[in-house]
Amino acid sequence: MNLFLKKLRFEDIPTLSKSSISELLSKRFGSKEKKLSHIPDPSLLNDAVKAAKKIADAIRENKKITLVGDYDVDGVSSTAIMVDFFRQIPYPLEAIIPNRFNDGYGVSPRLLERIDADLIITVDNGITAIEAAEVCAQRGIELIITDHHTPLDTLPHAYAIVNPKLSTCDYPFEEICGAQVAWLLLALLKKELDLNIDMRGFLDILCIAIIADIMPLTDINRPLVKEGLKVLMSSNRASSVIIRDFLNKKNISSEDIAFQIAPRINSAGRLEDASIALEFFTAKDISKAYTQFEILNSLNESRRELEAEATKEALSIANGDDKVIVIAKELWHEGVVGIVAARVAEHYAKPTIVLSLKDGVAKGSARSSGNVNIYKLIEENSSYLTKFGGHKMAAGLALDENDINTFRVAINKSAAKLNPNDFLSLNEIMGVVPSNDIDLELLALLESFEPYGEANTRPLFLIKDASIVEIKTFGKDNSHSKVKIRQSNDEATTLELIQFKKVLDLSTTDKFTCSYRVIKNEFNSKVSVQLIIDKIF
Repeated sequence: MNLFLKKLRFEDIPTLSKSSISELLSKRFGSKEKKLSHIPDPSLLNDAVKAAKKIADAIRENKKITLVGDYDVDGVSSTAIMVDFFRQIPYPLEAIIPNRFNDGYGVSPRLLERIDADLIITVDNGITAIEAAEVCAQRGIELIITDHHTPLDTLPHAYAIVNPKLSTCDYPFEEICGAQVAWLLLALLKKELDLNIDMRGFLDILCIAIIADIMPLTDINRPLVKEGLKVLMSSNRASSVIIRDFLNKKNISSEDIAFQIAPRINSAGRLEDASIALEFFTAKDISKAYTQFEILNSLNESRRELEAEATKEALSIANGDDKVIVIAKELWHEGVVGIVAARVAEHYAKPTIVLSLKDGVAKGSARSSGNVNIYKLIEENSSYLTKFGGHKMAAGLALDENDINTFRVAINKSAAKLNPNDFLSLNEIMGVVPSNDIDLELLALLESFEPYGEANTRPLFLIKDASIVEIKTFGKDNSHSKVKIRQSNDEATTLELIQFKKVLDLSTTDKFTCSYRVIKNEFNSKVSVQLIIDKIF
């Protein structure tokens, strides 16, 4: 039983009507939902106007500009938006995304060895690039940093730093991703150069970055994702055409992006080189985009296999009694440790750090759980680390192999000081829905509160002590399960629930209690309600 349900007994969970579901969901957004017109003035971002003027001057003076991105979805999306914008000016832009394995993260002294530029702009990285900034200063390269990760106490010496999390920044909403920071800066550059470029045209890529980087789908992020998904459905951008063709749906949801598209974009940087994903986003024709997407599909399959094997090993050696789980193993693939950390964190409902060991060095990723700020916990124990960076829900770190156990003990001491409620699952069960109310009308009601994601999770409902009518497996290898149940003896209606990637060990004599989500199933142009099991209790 998860922590939330330990706190709240099943009998205290209410039975809900459709109107009460609507009322509860409406409370998530307060009285007034934001629109695109409510996006704050980009000039409120620290140094943004200064940065836009410098870039405009560099263009007017025909200087060489190099862009340095990052290898995750947000970094690739940021880079793609910048590349597209500069094409439309038009002005040459050298775009480089560091290779995870050869270059490491972000702009660095090593990466700078192969860059010859007058001006370097970073997107989705750079806030901790103190050494790289010094190298730029020595070589006479002007550096503009755009990032959204949490700053350290010491900032790099750059010409401009555009980051909503800076203490000196007046931008009213700091929970934006790197691609948003880049997009807002470009809006100022458009004004500075008096360009006729439609900023809405980038929203198809921007919404993918917001969703993939697990930004809260509240405030301005909500209308940006809503509008971005609409642009994605109509854009003639080659990559968007391929995404629509692949998903083959009348309407694309944030969950389609999170579970189908983002992992494919991410797989390039995780396993090979993020340039593969960048070439997909920036492809000038359908043929090129299709070729790149096929490569991404293949890499994603490889990623799944590596992830499944590493997750199985990680769960077998994890200490579930720790408040923060720290796991390390020789030669785990560096590109999947973040996903493995997420899987273990979900399994134990605890923040998790997964490290890959090689030549005495541990490098890895952290994923949080509940309302725990994993970045602050890591920062508090950074004396054991050689480097780290990230934000509240996710971080990257490195340390000497010999310091792992000391670090594990220290970070758990820090975690012990936190409010126990911070560790509680944020995916609270909303209530019990009568079987007759689970229909297309309920589905339409739930769809009206999309997009779902971070800070606006798709509602979880409860089935309690139901009678099992039938259990069966399905799929090519019979690895998925279907359970037909009756919620009460008074109901004639039966419900069918699905558990993917798991064969359930149940009997028709058992009583069945689970949390589940209601989603739309589209098949052969027919729409039906599908109930997906979240957890079985």
